[in-house]
Amino acid sequence: MTTSAPLYGWYGDDFTGATDTLAVLAQAGLRSMLFMGVPSAEALAAAGPLDAVGIAGAARAMPPEAMRAEMSAVGRFFEKLAPPVLHYKVCSTFDSAPHVGNIACGIQTLHPFVDNRWVPIVGGQPSLGRYCAFSNLFAAAGTGGLVHRIDRHPTMRQHPVTPMGEADLRLHLALQGLDGITALHYPLYDISAAASTSAGTSALDAALQALLDHEATPHAMAPSLLDLTTPDQLATVGRLLWQQSQQARLLAVGSSAVAQALVAHWGKPALTAAAPLAPADGPVLAWAGSLSPLTAAQVQAATAYHRIAVDAQRLCSDMAYAQGLQDALCEGLHSGQNVLAFTGPTDGAPLAAAVSSTDIAQASADLIARVVQARAERGAPLRRIGIAGGDTSSHAVQALQLWGLSYKTTVCPGVTLSSAHSADPSRQGLELMLKGGQMGGTDLFERLLGTV
Repeated sequence: MTTSAPLYGWYGDDFTGATDTLAVLAQAGLRSMLFMGVPSAEALAAAGPLDAVGIAGAARAMPPEAMRAEMSAVGRFFEKLAPPVLHYKVCSTFDSAPHVGNIACGIQTLHPFVDNRWVPIVGGQPSLGRYCAFSNLFAAAGTGGLVHRIDRHPTMRQHPVTPMGEADLRLHLALQGLDGITALHYPLYDISAAASTSAGTSALDAALQALLDHEATPHAMAPSLLDLTTPDQLATVGRLLWQQSQQARLLAVGSSAVAQALVAHWGKPALTAAAPLAPADGPVLAWAGSLSPLTAAQVQAATAYHRIAVDAQRLCSDMAYAQGLQDALCEGLHSGQNVLAFTGPTDGAPLAAAVSSTDIAQASADLIARVVQARAERGAPLRRIGIAGGDTSSHAVQALQLWGLSYKTTVCPGVTLSSAHSADPSRQGLELMLKGGQMGGTDLFERLLGTV
């Protein structure tokens, strides 16, 4: 297997989720690399032979026009690379809106670059406490927390950018412009193995064929939502996806459950034992840009760090303040302390900042990059960084000028520690944890140190 014929390609609409898919594939033994944008020929050559090729993007925070521009280039790249499966990786909570992170827009942009008219949309990811039943999405509030229907979830129903007001994912995506979504519901999975047609196909296959045969326009895109409620359904979903991909190259949509489903069908271990997280080589820099209550609890529990509260509005508008903050972070790190900066109160209350979340994420990322550079110039480069928040993570990786990430280990379910690849020797091998606001237990930042 080489990069000219990988098994699997994926585009992550934010960097944190893209690394979760990277972990699933790497743990299954697939040679996998996540690139920071469409890779050059030189970057592909540097990565070596690959079974799975990923591109980390930022579509989740983009308006539709910007999404189409970014994802068209991604589609052209994967059309030439020609993996049987192209995975459009979206957040497991599907939070998105017509004006930002529009998943329908992403599907419509990528679909012309594959051949199969069927577009499976996999709801749920049980390993993260996400469940889709009869097309309705449910999600746990934090790792092991209570499960809520997504429109009643204490965080997602009032997300500051993309609040989830509809639990039926067919209706949620229809509001974004994706019409004609059919569904394959989980009771059909339970009988598919036992109930076969006279032609020997399963009931599930027959149901899919019936959906495709009854399309009003036979050659039009045919999106279908697939339930996922338990881990033992993964192989069934994966079989359906892989069989279709062998007929014509397929666009599949959903969380890392898409990768988990195919891995389960291939018979590879979905979760091989991750390497133990070794203690960090030197002080750790962490930055919490997420405003979720879970991240706030993680910041509050991070007692092994020197914690610094960041005024997000001043960070974006006051150069003297930003320089003072940089000096404070560097001073703490130079003294050997682990340092955690957070752009929000530890009680989880919203910030009273008159700047956009994108501006805050960019300013945070620029500051992180300056701190990393200052440490390198001192001859003591940082070896481990943790970032909470999808937008902040995406901007930070770009600011650090990394060309790729490979899998290192798993900090906890849904949270990956990656190894950075960069032309800058001081950043090559940098260990990087990127996590979304809903991921990890309260002790996550403590775990990042490798001493828990």
